Amino acid sequence: MEPVTLTTDRLVLRTVGPEDTEAVYAAAQDPDIQRWTTIPSPYLLEHARGFTEQAVPDGWANDSMFTFGVFLPAGDLVGMLGVTMISLGVGEIGFWGTKEHRGHGYVTEAAVAVSRWAFTARAVDRLEWRAEVGNTASRAVARRAGYTMEGTLRSAVNNKGVRRDCWIASLLPSDLTLPSTSPYLPAP
Repeated sequence: MEPVTLTTDRLVLRTVGPEDTEAVYAAAQDPDIQRWTTIPSPYLLEHARGFTEQAVPDGWANDSMFTFGVFLPAGDLVGMLGVTMISLGVGEIGFWGTKEHRGHGYVTEAAVAVSRWAFTARAVDRLEWRAEVGNTASRAVARRAGYTMEGTLRSAVNNKGVRRDCWIASLLPSDLTLPSTSPYLPAP
């Protein structure tokens, strides 16, 4: 699939490329991003290059991962958000926000826009959000974006060689008043 650009009232969500390598590298120096995400630590310029020049375009090309840089209209990078396809009709959303732009609701706004896009343009019927237990900022974004907390998965994430418990939440098309591609029969 060719990358798409989405817009919200305050944001431009677009794929990242070589022109964004320096901004990604600078943002990823934040200790919180390195702590709570599975990016390499220390995060080197070569990691940012591999991400913007290889991983992102490959994900779009083979429909496995749809990555959006979250930008202000003036061009400032305020976050990164991606949907990784984990099975037929099921994707996992992940995101981070830049330190200087946290607290303005940008990542929540982007998560809602990309979730809506995944349901309507990619025929996704379930989006999952996962974060290591303790990542309360990520959990707050997921909740504000409408995700329903479902529980804690034991030893479900490997962060830098250490298995850790994670929270899991989901969003369904019906949560955004959108139709599903297949019927859903909830348990009684």
